[in-house]
Amino acid sequence: MSGGTEMFFVMLALPALFGLTLVGEGIYQMAHYDRGWFNVGLGGVFLVVVAFGYFFLRGVV
Repeated sequence: MSGGTEMFFVMLALPALFGLTLVGEGIYQMAHYDRGWFNVGLGGVFLVVVAFGYFFLRGVV
C-alpha cells in the first residue's frame, strides 16, 4: 500500500464508516420509539466534516 492509500483509509474511509454507524444506530433507535435524533445529528455532522476534509485534501476548498 502506498502512503496515499493508507492516508485515505485513516483520514476519510474509517471516519465516514463511523459516521454512517452513528446515523444507522440513531435510525434504529427511532424505529423502536427511542430518542435517536442526537445520534443521527452527530453522525450527519461527522459526515459533513469528513466530506469537507476530502475536498480540502483534494484542493477544491
